[in-house]
Amino acid sequence: MKLIWIGLTIGAVSAMAASKPAPAMVELKTAKGVVVGKVKATANKGGGVKLTGKMMNMPPGQHAIHIHAMGKCDGPDFTSAGPHFNPEQHKHGMATQGGHAGDLGNFTVAANGKASVSLVMTAVTLGEGNNSLFKTDGTALVVHEKADDLKTDPAGAAGARIACGVFTK
Repeated sequence: MKLIWIGLTIGAVSAMAASKPAPAMVELKTAKGVVVGKVKATANKGGGVKLTGKMMNMPPGQHAIHIHAMGKCDGPDFTSAGPHFNPEQHKHGMATQGGHAGDLGNFTVAANGKASVSLVMTAVTLGEGNNSLFKTDGTALVVHEKADDLKTDPAGAAGARIACGVFTK
């Protein structure tokens, strides 16, 4: 009886571990290779993925932050990261059709160049499927020079890409 119980307990623990994907990390860098942020992506209790992290040595003010469709961050302009991650083909903007899966809104950098980020992404996953941050080509986290206006298609009039990092397990 004890051997059966132990087997069931181990099986239950394995099943629970398998249902919660491992966290992902992103190291954001400028086109010159300077690290300006570190962000952790974890499974959110209510579904989706939670991003938490710190930024430093960034220009003060509001900046857009998006997930882009390719796991590449080639300088100087990071266009290698492709367009916003948008597996459901929605229009950009959080007020229209729910926006792209990669539309995360804005964050504010203080005068000292530092910021904390805490965002929940409801339309992405760390697991399998079309909305996975680990799809075949990967995905990247990109910070833009300006705030996202949350409506203009395709990218919210957020300006140039100033930092980029690839999601890694």
